[in-house]
Amino acid sequence: MRDFKRRMGRAWVPWAVIVVAVVADVVTPTAVTSAPLLIAAPVVAASLTGPVGILLVGVVAMGAHAGLAALDHTFGWEHGAASQTSIAAVTGLSLWLNHSLHRQHSLAHRAWRTAEVAQRAVLPDPPERLGGLRIAAWYVPADREALIGGDLYLVQDTPFGLRVLIGDVRGKGLGAVAAVSMNLGAFRYAADHAPDLPQLVEAMEAALRAEGARRRGLDQTEGFTTAVIAEFDRDLSHVRVINQGHPPPLLHHRDGHTVALEPSSEAPPLGLTSLGTWPAPVDTFALPPAAMLLFVTDGLTEARDPAGSFYQPLERLPHLAGRHLRRHGGPPGPAELLDALVHDVSRHSAGRAHDDQALLALQCPSPPEDAGSP
Repeated sequence: MRDFKRRMGRAWVPWAVIVVAVVADVVTPTAVTSAPLLIAAPVVAASLTGPVGILLVGVVAMGAHAGLAALDHTFGWEHGAASQTSIAAVTGLSLWLNHSLHRQHSLAHRAWRTAEVAQRAVLPDPPERLGGLRIAAWYVPADREALIGGDLYLVQDTPFGLRVLIGDVRGKGLGAVAAVSMNLGAFRYAADHAPDLPQLVEAMEAALRAEGARRRGLDQTEGFTTAVIAEFDRDLSHVRVINQGHPPPLLHHRDGHTVALEPSSEAPPLGLTSLGTWPAPVDTFALPPAAMLLFVTDGLTEARDPAGSFYQPLERLPHLAGRHLRRHGGPPGPAELLDALVHDVSRHSAGRAHDDQALLALQCPSPPEDAGSP
């Protein structure tokens, strides 16, 4: 629909071509003809308007040519009739071209809709509230037509507490989408059965090893996923985090202060156990009331401006929250903060997304004294 409106907004262009042709013919000597411009008008209309518009442009172009030729006394079999036939033939060709473009556009739109359904199936939006937390998610693909790439997230309420996964698989294209689906499936099963985070990670590693054994080439030895896996206490006072080579979560306090929850020691991404094993520490962090935990992928942290400077979420989040507070009289919720963050990153990078961006925000309940506030 947006593309249709954009094309209709430029439907005046072929008429401008006709006007220019008429003016050029009037102000130039008789020996100079504007017939080539008039012949071009239906071609220009082919991608900017519909069949009726193309036919109308062709008829007007033929009429304009006939009138100009009559004015110059040059209409005849040698020039006038040949140009008229050319305009008519090109108008017919433009109608066929418009039909082909419309058919390709319809096929592309159906493919886009199919990709959207697949994206919702592979990476569904989390519920707005789960386990006492308010939740929001954003996915910004580097390829806006693809809708989904190699980033993933999932929030799941399990017998062991609310568990969260955010990750970024190696590679692009359909292979990355398949890896995303496999990672999500492994997490869904392991999160419901593993009693603690180390065993959950071990179960996911086993699934990744099994998948790698079925692959060939680099994916068999170099397929990996950077990930953060988190588990919330039932009372939401603490969160336990395992970081497997991924950007750390950001803890955004209600006063705007934001800190990165850095891991106590480095750990490799998931899927590299064929190269050896490294212990991944479980780090525990306190969660103040109304605090918001943001999980992001490196598409955000590595977004650059035209000068090559990286985006700095720790510096920008307090500013974005403060601006929302001044405009709306209250701190932003998860959806509002992510919306502001996505637009701020787009502004920083001048609208050029070089990598997929997945963002997930979970906000703890407000303290009892704020229970009456919205």
